[in-house]
Amino acid sequence: MERLRRPCALGVVLITVLAGCEPMPSPRLAQTPGTVYEASQPGAAGRSGRPTLAPMLEGVLPAVVNISTTSAGNARGSSMFKEPSSSGGLDESGMPPHRLQQHSLGSGVIMNGEDGLILTSHHVIANGERVIVTLQDGRNFEAKVVGTDPETDVAVVKIEAKNLKALRFGDSRSLRVGDFVVAIGSPFGLSQTVTSGIVSALGRSGLGIKRYEDYIQTDASINPGSSGGALVDLNGELIGINTAIVGPAGGNVGIGFAIPSHLARSVMQQLVENGELQPGYLGVNLRDLPPELAKVLGLKPGSGVLIIQVQPNSPAARAGLHPGDVVVAIDDAPVDGAGSLSNTVRLLRAGSEIKLDILREGKRRTVTARIDQAG
Repeated sequence: MERLRRPCALGVVLITVLAGCEPMPSPRLAQTPGTVYEASQPGAAGRSGRPTLAPMLEGVLPAVVNISTTSAGNARGSSMFKEPSSSGGLDESGMPPHRLQQHSLGSGVIMNGEDGLILTSHHVIANGERVIVTLQDGRNFEAKVVGTDPETDVAVVKIEAKNLKALRFGDSRSLRVGDFVVAIGSPFGLSQTVTSGIVSALGRSGLGIKRYEDYIQTDASINPGSSGGALVDLNGELIGINTAIVGPAGGNVGIGFAIPSHLARSVMQQLVENGELQPGYLGVNLRDLPPELAKVLGLKPGSGVLIIQVQPNSPAARAGLHPGDVVVAIDDAPVDGAGSLSNTVRLLRAGSEIKLDILREGKRRTVTARIDQAG
């Protein structure tokens, strides 16, 4: 595995970067209904008399898979279990390192057992020539890429297999800081590894990992190879896809990030239908509302987004938005940051209409904008 280091306000973010393959025509997305698995709350006793998450995990683990890729490249593997071919120099045939096969490991989550659709991170399969999925029961399948979106780090692959168990999407928008969560993946190739913790923060952005960021932060242990794995709540519902960690020493220090399920689900829908994300376009430049201005406007700290520029002939311009307007809600949902608003717009389809509640000169107004497709 190769780790990609990206600068971040909190430290050095290590992302497991794996390989990829060519996309294929996308099948219809028809999510298999999942089962809600009841779990004993931490501190509650199970049938054995011990506090346990085992009942929930027995239903969830079969849906979390190991993903390995192979690609020709000169990158050196960084797994703690290095293969001899990753050590550099010449191989036995005298070929230079750039002709060697690199084997990388990551994770994925089965979200549609009927169609064999697996949700993972883009960087897990990026640049791979072959993608191999290994199930909990030991079966191996070569996967085909349905679609990927590098800017949200979401990808979907498909396998032809029977008797697959799928997870159900949970609502990540209902999460609160302090909620218990469980991370499942293949850290360092150790498949079906389970760790637990809490939601440490919500809406993390500005980390320099991807262009569009709205991460769940958790202290559940996430390590290289866990990327693409599941972050679930205690009902066994998927509320995030593990994607990155802050790890200055190359390991977990209790700061991990997951793509929220509501964002991953929207991207997955488009990838399955179109093979790619066709982002929506509003045509505004935004910034988080300064606390001093929020106080003057009677808004809570962290709420509201300031429009600093409106592009000519854009949906925003046609809707009558002006620089200086403060967006406080979109389709009646409160806006809590520029990153969140940008993500919401990007996931909208061209032609869809949105209602924006704004403050202009201290007065509340409502405008409607018709979204274009980003060029």
